[in-house]
This record gives sequence, C-alpha cells and structure tokens, in this order.
Amino acid sequence: MRATFDKLVSWAGLLLAVVLLVAGGLLTWASMFIGNEVHDQLSEQNITMPTNETGLADLPAADRAALDQYAGDQLTTGAQAKAYADHYILVHMNEASSGQTYSEVSGQYLQQCSDPEQAATETCQKLGGLRQTLFMGDTLRGLLLYGYAFATIGVIAGYAAIAAFVAAGLLLVLVALGFWHSRRAGEAAVTEAKPVGALG
Repeated sequence: MRATFDKLVSWAGLLLAVVLLVAGGLLTWASMFIGNEVHDQLSEQNITMPTNETGLADLPAADRAALDQYAGDQLTTGAQAKAYADHYILVHMNEASSGQTYSEVSGQYLQQCSDPEQAATETCQKLGGLRQTLFMGDTLRGLLLYGYAFATIGVIAGYAAIAAFVAAGLLLVLVALGFWHSRRAGEAAVTEAKPVGALG
C-alpha cells in the first residue's frame, strides 16, 4: 500500500515538474521577446541621452543625478526610457508651464481662446503653443513609460522563469527519491509477505 501511494505521489510530482518546465520555457521566451521588442522599438527612435553639452548640466541636481549614468548613450532600455521621461522631458514641461499640466493649460486655452478674435491674440497664440508643447511632451512621456512598463514585465517574466526551473529541479529530485522509496517499500512488503523459512 505504501509503495502504491509513493508511486502516485511521485507521478503527480513528475507531471507538475513537466508543467513547471514548460512554464519556465514560455516565461523565458516571453522575457526575451519583450526585451528585444523594447530594445528595437526604442532604438528606432534614435534618442541620445543628454550630456553636459546638451542640457544635462542645466537640470536640477536630483534629475541630473538620475540621468548622469546614461549621459551620451543611445536610449535603448526601459530604465533609460523612465529616466529620460521623468527627469528630462518632464522637467522641461514643468519649466515651460510653471508646473501646470496639459489638462490645466488646455482648459485655460479653451476657456479664454474659443472666440476666433481672441484666438488670434498674442496671449492665446502663446497659450496654444504651450498647449501643443505639453501635448507632445505627454505623448512622448507616455510612450517611453509604456516601454519601461513592458521592460519591467519582461524582467519579472525572467525571474519567474528562473523560479519555475528551480522548482522543477527540486521536484525532479523529490520525484526520484519518491520512486526510490516506492521500490524499497515494495521490496520490504514482498519480504514481509514470505512465510518464515521460505526460500528466495
């Protein structure tokens, strides 16, 4: 009875190990696919991270520190995309709008410049230009932060793949021990069932 139970548990463990191996393979593929896609899509934008000569030195200290490690590199990773979006584009947007968001500036434009005569004034022209600048900045930031989000998902998938492979390895060791124990239990049961003095 014990031998049969050990075999059932061992077969179940083997099946689970196979599932984990398949999951690990799929997660590895997902991680590599996402990583390659993020790299390729960001590379196509041909964005060079700022240097001291191209505006890095003019940024606030915290933003400069976040970007300094990437100075002069081509933007190709999720981490670079987040740094560029949050510490370069956003800084310039806030500087241009005195900290106002696109929604706030757009609301002012719609309220003050809905009349064609007002829209032609210098104030509305400037407000319209700022509105367009913030819209483009938000769009670019959003795309870069999507790249960062997908890159993060790829990294998580990579770690999950490692965990799946480690768990599958441990299960295979336990399965091997289970089958070994089942065999020993079966041999012990046969020995106990033999009459005293019976020949092997």
